[in-house]
Amino acid sequence: MTYRRRTVLATLGSTLALAASPRLAIAQDYPTRPIRIIVPLPPGGSNDVLARLLGQKMTESLGQPVIVDNRPGVAGNIATDLLAKSEPDGYTLAIAPNQTVAVNPVLYPKLPFDVIRDVQGISLLGRVPMVLVVPPQVPARSVAELVALAKADPRALSYASAGSGSPQHMAAEVFKSMTGAAMTHIPYRGTAPALVDVLAGTVQVMFCPLNSALPHMRSGRLRALGTTGTQRLRLLPDVPTIAETVPDYESDIWIGMVAPARTPPAIVDRLNAELRRALALPDVREKLADQGIEAESSTAEAFNQLIASDQKRWAAVIRAAGIKPD
Repeated sequence: MTYRRRTVLATLGSTLALAASPRLAIAQDYPTRPIRIIVPLPPGGSNDVLARLLGQKMTESLGQPVIVDNRPGVAGNIATDLLAKSEPDGYTLAIAPNQTVAVNPVLYPKLPFDVIRDVQGISLLGRVPMVLVVPPQVPARSVAELVALAKADPRALSYASAGSGSPQHMAAEVFKSMTGAAMTHIPYRGTAPALVDVLAGTVQVMFCPLNSALPHMRSGRLRALGTTGTQRLRLLPDVPTIAETVPDYESDIWIGMVAPARTPPAIVDRLNAELRRALALPDVREKLADQGIEAESSTAEAFNQLIASDQKRWAAVIRAAGIKPD
């Protein structure tokens, strides 16, 4: 009886080991060729900075080239569609800001992909705080004064964004709904052209990514009224959060990395470990901070949960504001 039990247990152990060995083999062998990271926006922005910096660190640690492939267009939907239709083998990844994986899926009625079904989160990479800014011509010097100005004359203020459904647009709509401030939305095709008109005073308000706004704040061409996160920024300790005036207000840009769904768990685990290791390096954190990016990592599961919860959050905002894609 004892002999038979030992035999059964030994056989079972061998079977489990064989079942696990392909997963272990995949993790040990990967990668054997170059890895591509698709970026949904043009070179130069926060998404591109993250891809290139982390790609360099992954190249060093994985021993294979990591190639950055910028595929801008249709608010990032071109890049997400390309990623979703790629082979789930760990050799095609994508940078995923919240617009592409949390906002677009509930803003665009007929996308050729389903993020929840077709995309696998790997890790959160960082957050880009936004700053509520106005040019010097606008008399408001605080969030409260801006709200009062907007309420006094609903036609007095317009706000610029990088396009319908962009993080800047979402941040402004949440602000409007929580304060009752009336401002007209002027969408642009990107942050840069939007900022040009704000600097010229043609448009009076913008929720602007910190890295884009900072040089103009330092030169005096923009005045910061508040930041969109829950805590004051290290770079702007004297600028209050909007939440200090509008309790519970929060709206930021987060950026992560994703793979096609059905990518082997062992590869997802390996990539997650590599990204979290790179994001913990002091030189990486310093370089990102210089670009206005706050490094932050997560488990793959936590990132998937963030995508799903933010889709629900922004769906409610989009319905309430009647937002339509450009």
